[in-house]
Amino acid sequence: MQDKDFVRIGVRLFTEGLVGGNFGNMSRREDEGFMITGTGTYLDDPGDLVLAPLEGPAPAGASSEYRVHQAIYRCSQHRAIVHAHPPYAVAASLALDRVVPRDSEGQMLCPVIPVVGGAPGTQELADNVAAALGRDGRLVIARGHGTFATGKSVEEAYLYTSLAEHACRVIAYSGFFGGCIR
Repeated sequence: MQDKDFVRIGVRLFTEGLVGGNFGNMSRREDEGFMITGTGTYLDDPGDLVLAPLEGPAPAGASSEYRVHQAIYRCSQHRAIVHAHPPYAVAASLALDRVVPRDSEGQMLCPVIPVVGGAPGTQELADNVAAALGRDGRLVIARGHGTFATGKSVEEAYLYTSLAEHACRVIAYSGFFGGCIR
């Protein structure tokens, strides 16, 4: 059975160009682990979710980024995660070691967005993302890969994803990718 919040947010992510094709994933904490989109699914039509544990390997069919979701849930109280591939945020991550928003919303809600390394789907990426977020962080960009945003719900995590793309778009339009202090 599909989850209506996952479908609604998945449609927004796809429509707004924050994901393309079958890239990205979403999850929500549950008492017994977390529900995560399946590997290779389209977020605007995610199909059935997969229940993954907070420790150990995920069951067959879980997103390849389940390790990042596990690591975040293990070290925080976040209830939901959205991983997307917003193009301006990905571009910024190739030029900057941290994104410092110049727009008022970005400055207010996420004054510094860390950029971390690690190959997609690896424990290294999971450890780097979780460390950068800490207990209370909301947003991180994996270099050349995409954003991991957290929240009380998938909707709140989506809002941070959108905030990252907006902030990076403003920086790009202002011509600051090459001029920001690393």
